Amino acid sequence: MKGVRSLREMARLLDTDLRLRKLCLIKTGEAGYPRSVLSRFIRKVGEDNLTRIIEEKVVKLLKQNDAKDVDTVFDASFIKAWSTRDPLDNQKGYSDMEARVGRTGRTFGLGYKLHLSIDSQTMLPLTCTLASANQNEKKHSLDLFEKASVHLKPKRLVADPQYSSQNLRDVALKQGTVPVIPYPRNQQKGVKCILRIDRKFKSHGPQELRRAYRKRVAVERVFSRLKNLAGLTQHNLRGLAKITFHAQLCLLIMLFTAQAAINTHKPSKARSIRHFAN
Repeated sequence: MKGVRSLREMARLLDTDLRLRKLCLIKTGEAGYPRSVLSRFIRKVGEDNLTRIIEEKVVKLLKQNDAKDVDTVFDASFIKAWSTRDPLDNQKGYSDMEARVGRTGRTFGLGYKLHLSIDSQTMLPLTCTLASANQNEKKHSLDLFEKASVHLKPKRLVADPQYSSQNLRDVALKQGTVPVIPYPRNQQKGVKCILRIDRKFKSHGPQELRRAYRKRVAVERVFSRLKNLAGLTQHNLRGLAKITFHAQLCLLIMLFTAQAAINTHKPSKARSIRHFAN
């Protein structure tokens, strides 16, 4: 929430920031945690344990919000790598050899992609996957859906045309989930009553599908909060494992904000990271 970019800066704040010291139960006159302790703690927690913590928190929040008919939304967002391009191979990083060049909006950049699924109603992150920026969304769509379907049964699966694949549609329909995914132009032949998007990003097709597709904008709001308020793009980390851990911590900020709103009886502040950060 404070946009801390490194463990060195975090260790310094634990010596000077009175609010952080109180939150971390550091007594007056006691030295804060050094950088070595923070680094060792991160290695001990690890990606797998943090994933289980996120899953448990998601299930608890969904139950507290009495979420029944969940519409899950998929999308991916670019995270810039803390590296320059390799002069011998322009498609990968120099100091971060796991970073790859991929599309970011209308241009290309070196970095990673956060593939995220959320609940469109509560805007809670459900599952996430980190990958190099050059990997296509379809490669991780089945994994995202299977993870999201472990603890709940989505009523609809909403995603943009980048996630359009017959395998994903078949798996979703088999579990009773309606796929609301526009067909790209090269997949429209021989298919009737389809949802499609024109060049001006206007949807066409059955009214029910067009109405459901409007929920896709929810994931854009989640990415906006992660980047602007939770520090998703503020890092100086290298390597997929470290970027994954950093992204998971950012997701936990959103989940803890929702939990804090429930605990303080302020349901209207469930999405307000800024309210609890100040």
